[in-house]
Amino acid sequence: MLYKVITKPPMDIKTGALAVFCFQDNKNLSQLLDSIDKQLGGAIKLLVDSGEIKGKIGEVTVIHTGTKIAPGRVVVCGIGKQQQFRQDFIRQAASSACKMLAKKGVKDVSFAVPDKEITGLDTGLVAQLITEGAGLGSWSFKKYFTSDDDGNGIEAVNLVARDIEKDEVTAGLETGRIITESANLAREMVNEPANYMKPADMVLIAKKVSEENNLEIEVFEREQMEELGMRAVLAVAQGSNNPPKFIKLTYRGSSGDDIDLALVGKAVTFDSGGISIKPSEKMEAMKMDMAGGASVISAIKAISELKLKINVVALVAAVENLPSGTAQRPGDVVKAMSGKTIEVISTDAEGRMTLADVLTYAGKIGAKRIVDVATLTGACVIALGEVATGAFTNNQELVEMVKQAGEKAGEYMWQMPMYDEYKEQYKSDVADIKNVGGRDGGAITAALFLSEFVDSTPWVHLDVAGTAMIGKDRKYWSKGGTGVPARTLVNLAEALSREIK
Repeated sequence: MLYKVITKPPMDIKTGALAVFCFQDNKNLSQLLDSIDKQLGGAIKLLVDSGEIKGKIGEVTVIHTGTKIAPGRVVVCGIGKQQQFRQDFIRQAASSACKMLAKKGVKDVSFAVPDKEITGLDTGLVAQLITEGAGLGSWSFKKYFTSDDDGNGIEAVNLVARDIEKDEVTAGLETGRIITESANLAREMVNEPANYMKPADMVLIAKKVSEENNLEIEVFEREQMEELGMRAVLAVAQGSNNPPKFIKLTYRGSSGDDIDLALVGKAVTFDSGGISIKPSEKMEAMKMDMAGGASVISAIKAISELKLKINVVALVAAVENLPSGTAQRPGDVVKAMSGKTIEVISTDAEGRMTLADVLTYAGKIGAKRIVDVATLTGACVIALGEVATGAFTNNQELVEMVKQAGEKAGEYMWQMPMYDEYKEQYKSDVADIKNVGGRDGGAITAALFLSEFVDSTPWVHLDVAGTAMIGKDRKYWSKGGTGVPARTLVNLAEALSREIK
């Protein structure tokens, strides 16, 4: 995707479509729409008065201009009721416009950046939101199609602004581009078939990210993981011929030596359930069980490109969970890196096993804050569906920052309880703890299991089992991987960078 800022008058731009935003139930056209309407002989006002243009969120109305003005089409994009306006509506509107225009074969679209007086938002932020919406909405995963009947979709996005706003709009566009391209990397990784996204493939992507962004990278092989005592990770990996990889990416944006934030991502590149094998129906979707790892690799990519003044480490233990003669068994007892012993009740509760060791490692290297991301439990999908991510914490201040970062990204976070009474459910008769606590409160007991490995370090666990991959198009996401919560993590790092001295 090519992005550019244009400062010419909107009606003089030769473009496939000129997109203009419109509030719902507002009979008075904006100054720009009114000017365009006059050039088009009142066509827009007629559609508004007849109710065809309502301005609802995501509503897109395409008007062909003939030769009356330079743009081939004018696209009126609804952003909802003005009194209920949220900044995410700009993203949704830009996305809807790009999806509609791509179906019509349009290759480039120019968005008129609305004045601050209209949205109440800084012009640079609006530019960022438009860029994110257009970039997220235009993205698709067509890598394995052998024909290209639908073309390549939108290829260029222009932001139209006044001369005095050019620098602000350019900065907003660049921020939006960086964040969007990183989120789309996570989406691509999640959509990849498991035979093309093995642990070694995740290493190749991490190495490319490190090379392009001057990040420090360490990749620990099985022998090194054994030396570290990461027996819980290795227990999950022992059923597969694809060896496990432990990836550590480090970004240093602050002058201090502290690790201000550790991002921990679950990365089970394919989860069959192991010996506790899953039902065959929809098992193909288990290629997405590495979405947490994809999101933290993508987030640190954007954090480094944005040059945020914060030190961040991304930690990913990439494994494959398969049944075989060497696989771990229900009833096995595993001694984790922390020294705690775990009775394996279900080999399909493998993600928490891998995270146990990685969270312990994050503590040992002195991370001041930890956020882990995992497609951890079906129970969280039952509780929250595909709309909201479950958030669990031992530190209210940190989770509030995560929730605010999610709201800013349009990625909803819903805090779940962490009462000690739930711990009774995963007590073991033969070890310190067992790796499942039963069906009741399954997302909570899984989070509490993880809390056993973070001690007092401020920590947030994000269960993205329902939000990392969706079953149908929604907002600016297409069916498949969403990249959630990569953009939230970037926003969190940005917020923390303003607090860290």
